[in-house]
Amino acid sequence: MSKRRFLLWGFKAPRDLAGSALGALEQRTMDVVWERGEVTVRDVLSQFGDEVAYTTLMTTLDRLFKKGLLGRRKVGRAFAYSPAVSREDIRQAVASGLLDSLLQDRRPLLPALSSLVDAVGDRDRELLDDLERLVHEKRRALGEQER
Repeated sequence: MSKRRFLLWGFKAPRDLAGSALGALEQRTMDVVWERGEVTVRDVLSQFGDEVAYTTLMTTLDRLFKKGLLGRRKVGRAFAYSPAVSREDIRQAVASGLLDSLLQDRRPLLPALSSLVDAVGDRDRELLDDLERLVHEKRRALGEQER
């Protein structure tokens, strides 16, 4: 029986999960902040044009700050926002969350692990070697902790 990939209708593709950790406006706002480094509400507004109200962007930036994704500093009467995390940090957090949810499930994990190995192997043989090296390093570290 050959393995075929299929799409579960109504579910997001795995590659879209990293972006879905944030709402659409939050993601677009983070993209502007990552691109520019430090921004004010007006800076972001200039990228969005008339699509979004000033107060909506002000609220979005404040939420991203409260979530720990942005840092901010007072500049006159306004705030200047800068990234507190990278795109890669968010991708890694989503991946960790996904793996944690898989590991919380009491069903056998072998199919999930097998899918991971298949996906890595299909994509890049060197990445499969990296995965093997990471497993060996983790086993060695766990062995040292037991001593």
